[in-house]
Amino acid sequence: MQKIFQGDLIRISGFSAMFLVVSKNAFINHTGMLHVCPVLKNESEGPLHIIVSGEREKGTVICEQIKLIDPAIRGCNRIDRISYYQLMNISDAIQGIFEYD
Repeated sequence: MQKIFQGDLIRISGFSAMFLVVSKNAFINHTGMLHVCPVLKNESEGPLHIIVSGEREKGTVICEQIKLIDPAIRGCNRIDRISYYQLMNISDAIQGIFEYD
């Protein structure tokens, strides 16, 4: 199986959208699972809809739609990677969902 890291853009068998891996690498290594958010084409930007681009792919990360998947069962392939700066913006948006008022 292909090694997948935080910040990778992946394809999951059976889905047309790509996904961004948002799990910390320590979590991935310990559990073998991935937290992912869908990355859609032609979606408008907003507080939780953040535009990202890799070397070949680009789209809008839908931060409120976090899913936990097992890549060994789902059939995942890495297709691109986003920059650390973009990953920081995504992580901040996701963390903001769970902060207290």
